[in-house]
Amino acid sequence: AVLYPKTKRSWYQKKRYLISLCLFIILSIGAIVIGAVLGSRKSNEIPKIICKDPYPLQSVSQTGKTPVALVAGDFRNIGIIDLVVLNYDEQSVDLLLGNSKNTYQTEIIYDTGSAPSFAFTDDISGDGLPDIIITNKKDGTISVLLDNPDGTISVLLDNPGDSFQSTTTYAVGQSPVSVVSGDFTGNGDFDVIVANYDDNTLRLLFGTAGRFSEIFLTITVGLQPIYITSGDFNLDGKLDWAVVNYGDNTIHVGIARGFGIFENSQIYKVGDHPIAIASTDLNHDEILDLIVVNYGNNNVGVLLGNDDGTFQAQISYGVGIGPNAIVIADFNNDANMDIALTLLNESVVSVLFGDGNGGFRKPDKFKVGSSPNSLTANDFNKDGIIDLAVTNSGENTWEILINMGNGTFRSDFRYASGSNPVSIVAADFSIDGLMDVMVISQGDNIVSLILGNGDGGAEVGVTRKVVIELFSFNFDFNDGRPHFMIGSDGLDLIAYDLNNDDKLDLIIVANKNDSVIIALGNGDGTFQNRTRVRTGSQPSSIAINDFNNDQIPDLAVSNYGTQTISILLGRGNGNFHFQKTFECGVNPSFVISADFNLDHNMDLATANLGENSFSILLGTGNGTFLSKTRYLAEREPIMIMSDDFNVDNITDIAVVNRLSDNVEVFFGGTNMTFSTIKHYGTNDKPNPAVAYDFNKDGKVDLAVLHTLSNKLYVFLNQCA
Repeated sequence: AVLYPKTKRSWYQKKRYLISLCLFIILSIGAIVIGAVLGSRKSNEIPKIICKDPYPLQSVSQTGKTPVALVAGDFRNIGIIDLVVLNYDEQSVDLLLGNSKNTYQTEIIYDTGSAPSFAFTDDISGDGLPDIIITNKKDGTISVLLDNPDGTISVLLDNPGDSFQSTTTYAVGQSPVSVVSGDFTGNGDFDVIVANYDDNTLRLLFGTAGRFSEIFLTITVGLQPIYITSGDFNLDGKLDWAVVNYGDNTIHVGIARGFGIFENSQIYKVGDHPIAIASTDLNHDEILDLIVVNYGNNNVGVLLGNDDGTFQAQISYGVGIGPNAIVIADFNNDANMDIALTLLNESVVSVLFGDGNGGFRKPDKFKVGSSPNSLTANDFNKDGIIDLAVTNSGENTWEILINMGNGTFRSDFRYASGSNPVSIVAADFSIDGLMDVMVISQGDNIVSLILGNGDGGAEVGVTRKVVIELFSFNFDFNDGRPHFMIGSDGLDLIAYDLNNDDKLDLIIVANKNDSVIIALGNGDGTFQNRTRVRTGSQPSSIAINDFNNDQIPDLAVSNYGTQTISILLGRGNGNFHFQKTFECGVNPSFVISADFNLDHNMDLATANLGENSFSILLGTGNGTFLSKTRYLAEREPIMIMSDDFNVDNITDIAVVNRLSDNVEVFFGGTNMTFSTIKHYGTNDKPNPAVAYDFNKDGKVDLAVLHTLSNKLYVFLNQCA
C-alpha cells in the first residue's frame, strides 16, 4: 500500500513565482508609460503669467490751482468716462472730458463755494445722469451740481416747502428774555407772562382761543428781570409766578388773587447775578420750593416754601464755574428731586442729588460740548429713567446724555445745530409716542425740530429759518445759494441709500466735532436736514458696507485721533446703533472695506499715516472684527484702495504715499499675503486718487491728483 501518494499540482501553483514577476514587470512598464505621457502634457502646457506691472504708461493733464479731489463718471452718457477735478484755491470745478485716445482736456469750469475740499458723484436727482456733490470748507456748505445730458452741469437751489402757518406778533416790553404760559386768569384759556429785561417789567397777555387780547397788564418788578417761573405757591388753586432779577439780586413773587390780579409784595434776597429760577417740591411737604441759579457765586440757592405762599431764606450749594441753565427731576429713581445744571465755563453738566429734605450732596459732573447753555430733561430712550439734552453754544451742537440709572450719564449722540444755540425743549411734536427735540439757534436765526427714534438717538431734523424777535419764518434757509449747510468741519463724504427708499442719502465725516453727519435724500437733489452720530476723535474717512449680514448698510469710520475704527450698525431707517470701536493703527487717514479672505464677510483696511503702514481687520460677520494685521508702507500713506489690479482674480491693495511721492501696489496672494510690491512714482505729494476702468477694457486703471503741481496723472492698466 502506498501511504503517501503523490499529489498533482495545478499549473499556476507550479508557475506562481514566475507569474508574479511578470505582473510586476507589466505594471511597472505601464506606470512608466503613463507618467511619461502625463509629464509630456504638463511640460507642453503654457504656464500662466502673472502681471507684475499693470501701469507702465501714464498721461498728464493740466488742472486748476491746488486740485484737492477727483471723481469719475460718464457725465455725457456716451460710454466714455470723464473726470471732475476740484480746485481749492480757485473755488472751481474742472470737467475733463474723456476721448477715444484716453486723454483728458479741461473743457468747462464751474464755480463752487469757498475752499472746496471734497467731491463725489452719483445720481442725486434720479434722472439717470451722474451729479456732483462738493463740500466747501470755509463757508460750511455743500454745493449740488446736477448733470445735463449735453455734458454741462446746472446748479440746484435748495428751497424746501412751507410747513408752518403764518404768525401774528404782539408788542411786549423792552428786551423780552423769558416767557411762561398758563391759565393766570382762571377762565380756561392759556395766557403768557413775558419778562422784559431793559424796562424792569412783566407783561401779561390775556389768551382767548389761541390768540391774545390787545388788552394787557404790565407789572413792575426788580432790576433786570431775566427768568420767570410759575406755580401754585399758596395751595389756593390759582397760578402764581416768581421772577429772578439779575440787576439787584432778588426774587419777586406774585400771588394770584384771581382774574389776572396779583399781590406783588414779596421780595427775597439771593446770590450775585441770579440768571435762572425753577420751582418744585424738594422736601415732600406738598409745598412748592424755589431753586435759583446764582451765576456770580457759582452756586444754586434753595428757598423752601411755606403753605402761605412765603419762602424761607436761601440755602446755597456750590456747583462749579459758570452755572447757567437748570432742570429739576428725579434722576436716580429714589423719589427725591435732583438738580442738573450746565456749567458754561467748565463744559460739563453738574448734577446735585437730593436727600428728600431739601438738601443736596456734592455735585457729580459729566462732560459735554463746549460752553453748554441750555438744558432739558425727559425720557429719550423709553427706559423709564429721565435723561438730559443740552445745547453747546461754543461748538454749535446739542447732545443727549443717557441716564444709566445709577447716578451717571453717558453721551453717545451729538448733533449739529445752527449758530449759537440758545434754547432746547423736548416734547412729542410728531405725536408718535417718542420724545422729540426743538433747538433755537440765535446766531443764524433758525429753529430745528429733531424727531426722536426711541433709543436716545434722533431722526433727521427739520430746520427752518426764523427771525426770533418776531417769530416770522423764512423757508429759503440758505439765502438762495446752491448749498446745503453742514458746518465748517466736513472732511469726507459719500452717497448711499441708507433707508432703502431708493433715494440717495449723504454721509459726511465731521472731523472737528467727532461725528458723522447724516442727511437723508428727497430724491430730487434736495436733502432733509442733518443729524450727527458720534464717533471717535478726529474721524478722517468713512466706508459703507453690510458688516453684520443683515442686509442693512453699516458705517465704518477711521478715527485719526483715537487710532480706532468706529462701527455704526444701521437700523435700516437712516439711524444707527451706538458705536463699537476696534484698534487699527497710528493716525488712520483712510478706511475701505472688502472681502479680503473670501469668507463672504466684509473686512476693513486702513492707511495709517502716523506709522507708515496699512492694517487689515478681518470681519466675523456679526459686526465685530478680529485684531489687526499690519503691513509696512512707505512714508505718510494718506489713502488706500483695493481691487484686482493685476487681473489674477485676487484682491490687491494700492496705497498713496504722500511723502514718498508714489503709489504703492501690493499684489495679493493666498492667506492674506502680499508677495510682490510695485511702486509708481508721481512726484509733488500725491493725495486724492481713484481706481476705475477709464477706457472700458475690463481692467482697473488709476488716476492721481497732485496738489502742488496742479496736474492729474492717469495710469492705464496694461495687463494682458
